[in-house]
Order: sequence, then C-alpha cells, then structure tokens
Amino acid sequence: MDMDEIMRRAREAQEKAQEMQRQIASVTIEGQAGGGIVRVTLSGKNELKKVAIDPSLMAASEREILEDLIVAAHADAKAKLDVRIAEEMAKMASALGLPPGFGL
Repeated sequence: MDMDEIMRRAREAQEKAQEMQRQIASVTIEGQAGGGIVRVTLSGKNELKKVAIDPSLMAASEREILEDLIVAAHADAKAKLDVRIAEEMAKMASALGLPPGFGL
C-alpha cells in the first residue's frame, strides 16, 4: 500500500468516525428500574433527557427508594448506550477493513 492510499484510507476513516459521532448524538436510549416504574432517557452524548416516575412512588415515605431507582435507571440506560456505541464502532471498523478489536 502506497502513501497516497494510506492517506486516502485515513481521511475515509476520519469522515466515517465523524458521521458515526453525528449518528450516535441523535440516538436516545431508555433505562428503567423497579420493573419500569422509574425510567430515564439518555442522549447519545450521555445527557439525561427525561425522567418518568410512576405516580405510586410520589409518597414522601418513598423518597429514598425513588432516588435509588433513578440512579439505577440511569445506570441501566448508560450501560445500554455503551453497548450501542461499541456495536457502532465495530461496524465502522469492519466497514473500513480494520481488524476486530481495533480501536478508533
């Protein structure tokens, strides 16, 4: 492979990485806890966009449980987002002909 080909492939990889970042930014992932009574939505940029709480948890005596469930729902959404990003990165690496496990 000559230097021009290497540079062309590097530019192509950079363009694809930028496109993937734009796509990931538009993704939303929902996490849940307590069997779905607390749900959070994260953007692809890991921004908390929405919290949905079942009205049954609104009693003052349930505050600590509610706080714990929000944290758990956020962790669930974050884990799902991390998996989604890893899948997209693997697809992009494969499309560029890079070996499995090659980090971008």
